[in-house]
Amino acid sequence: MTKTDWIKLESTYYMQVVNRIPLVLVKGKGTIVWDENGKRYLDFTSGWAVLNLGHSHQAVSNAIKYQVDNIMQMTNLYYTIPQLKLAKLLVDNSCFDRIFFSNSGAEANEGACKLARKWGKEKLNGAFEIITMENSFHGRTLAMMAATGQKEYQEKWQPLPDGFVNVEYNNFDAVKKATKKNTCAVLLEVVQGEGGVNIPDQRYLLDIQQWCHEKNILFMIDEVQTGMGRLGTLFGYQKFGLDPDVMILGKALGAGTPLGAFLCKERFSALEPGDHGSTFGGNALTTAAGWASLKYILDTDIPSECSHAGKYLKSLLDEMTTRHSNIVDIRGYGLLIGVEIAKNKAVDAMKLCLERGLLINAVRPNTIRLFPPLTVSEGEMNKAISILEEVFDELKI
Repeated sequence: MTKTDWIKLESTYYMQVVNRIPLVLVKGKGTIVWDENGKRYLDFTSGWAVLNLGHSHQAVSNAIKYQVDNIMQMTNLYYTIPQLKLAKLLVDNSCFDRIFFSNSGAEANEGACKLARKWGKEKLNGAFEIITMENSFHGRTLAMMAATGQKEYQEKWQPLPDGFVNVEYNNFDAVKKATKKNTCAVLLEVVQGEGGVNIPDQRYLLDIQQWCHEKNILFMIDEVQTGMGRLGTLFGYQKFGLDPDVMILGKALGAGTPLGAFLCKERFSALEPGDHGSTFGGNALTTAAGWASLKYILDTDIPSECSHAGKYLKSLLDEMTTRHSNIVDIRGYGLLIGVEIAKNKAVDAMKLCLERGLLINAVRPNTIRLFPPLTVSEGEMNKAISILEEVFDELKI
């Protein structure tokens, strides 16, 4: 079948909920993917910050192959070894004590919010409201769209579930003002990925943490995009010197398999048998992949490599600003970088980069997001920036 055939098949059978790019991919290795005609592309999207070790990493592939031949799935009524190995590795390398596995970051956020409500019910006289931030993104379930502080994600689905208050990001006074007797938690991203790679002030995060501790409400960090080494530390909260009560993981946790999790301190582990569950949460196959990935990340100090790579990539982008006056800002940590431009040409740039063999993301009309695998080489970064510069020249950015 040709590319046209595959695209026609999608238009015939698949719900039309994605504005797909006309690219049919059949293979990936490291930072490179190939289409059905054998054309190579540099993947600077990592499957949406999922493939932190790149495509088809040998450690992950070997773990999946082994697990397929043994046990892939079993009810959580019974113990499976990969789930428990990954749970231990995550807890031992974080500030948390307990974990629950889900199938995605959205599900993990849902579970964390249930945990917060249970805490509020038992410890805060029934408090149930959770403060979240404008321009945040926490998932596409009904409840998580209410948590996500972006009107375009909310307007079609009104009325949304109650219990979420969206306030301005990077504004501590807004959080203080929104905290009422019904508040049980604050939920935020240390860096807003989908919001445009927005970086908060260090003091802002520390002030919210202290405020939550004073009020006995949960300080919850959504690390679905920033976790697993993406910012140059294993978890993003470590980059900012935080000590959160709850952390939510997804995307890169499963190294390409569907896996999410929420973790909490022992003090806040309020859920009891029957309070929460998931048929596939902590599936033996996905947790085997997650364990192999995390073990490799730790053993080879991938976060440190990411930090160095991120500095190199930003240096290339900084150099571009001397030749392109319409670059407004370059921001981010590690290998989560946003390039803001003065014109709403991010989508045009994305399309031209595709033609030249580079996959990037137009996260906002005026902002490009670069988030390659954490194993990206300097040569691959040089090539990507060379393509991006050609495109900026053509678009007069």
